[in-house]
Amino acid sequence: MMGKTVKRGARTGFTTGACSAAAARAAVLGLVHGEVPATVECLLPNRQQASFVVNDGHSDGQVAHAMVIKDAGDDPDCTDKAHLTADVRLLRNRPGEIRLSGGFGIGTVTMPGIGLAVGGPAINPVPRRNIEENVRLAGAPLLDHAGFDVTLSVPQGVEMARKTLNARLGILGGISILGTSGIVKPYSTAAYRASVVQGVRVAATLGHGVVVLTTGGRTEQFAMRERPELPAACFVQMGDFLRYALDEAVAQALREVVIGGMVGKLTKIAQGETITHANRAEVDTSLLAELAATVGAPAEECAAIAAAQTARFAAERMQALGLLNEFHTALARKVVSTLTAPERYGNKFQLHVLVCDFDGHKIAEASST
Repeated sequence: MMGKTVKRGARTGFTTGACSAAAARAAVLGLVHGEVPATVECLLPNRQQASFVVNDGHSDGQVAHAMVIKDAGDDPDCTDKAHLTADVRLLRNRPGEIRLSGGFGIGTVTMPGIGLAVGGPAINPVPRRNIEENVRLAGAPLLDHAGFDVTLSVPQGVEMARKTLNARLGILGGISILGTSGIVKPYSTAAYRASVVQGVRVAATLGHGVVVLTTGGRTEQFAMRERPELPAACFVQMGDFLRYALDEAVAQALREVVIGGMVGKLTKIAQGETITHANRAEVDTSLLAELAATVGAPAEECAAIAAAQTARFAAERMQALGLLNEFHTALARKVVSTLTAPERYGNKFQLHVLVCDFDGHKIAEASST
């Protein structure tokens, strides 16, 4: 399934979402053909195809069961080797209907602020759509007269969740089903840090004097729309490694640095964190409450933001109050002031911060000039 010639430290893996989609697709194929396959080809959210080994597959024509073991590659992921399991039941006389639910080991959302319905399973939107797409592709021969009820579970999910921040985020009873591309890149490895530094060096050779740093694929696409005059090599997905990227920008004497991000990572940068991995530091929601107060949010809303566990909660409250743009502009300015403080990077480069929402649409910006 994965190439054996890839050097240690750079081997990619698959997300919990991709593995869940593969298990669901395999189980549906079991209902279509009467037998669950030993391997399954699955369409990833990034539109690539990937092959997965299927375990414990069986079908009786009404219910099918399949399990895929997650391979996280070289990322030190606590969900590595998780058994992503799908039980699919045929819904007679419910043509085209797809139901998706979480079983044992899948967390339940108990608090707002993470973009998922309270009371529902912790299955993020991109994996949810990808699972349904694979179910529809595999189940096409039956969908004209039947539907599918898909229940995902993870036998080790409760134990694995203890090693995550899920409980602090109000996700109880298991892990989350995540992944925007389907691929896990080794963001936490020395190899990935080295690739970030290399990317900044490449940008410095292009003669534009600028590097655009983003936290992932969605923010990179947003930043590319904002700076269409720049070639793709000026854009570097820094992941969580802002410090390495900025240090290299200084070493390469780049005159401008652009940071594109969303509220969560930008809050960590604003509070002074330059390694922004979820396990390194919590979001300082009191800082967000202070910013909310500066743009006119009522005291009770600021108190709720300070007591919350996520930056997204603050963004959602500001949107409800009609203060979304003002709030994110204040956050962008705080990022600028934090990074350009004399004890940090001062005036070694012009800094521009671009903020997008969770759909990749621009909502604010700020600059050191």
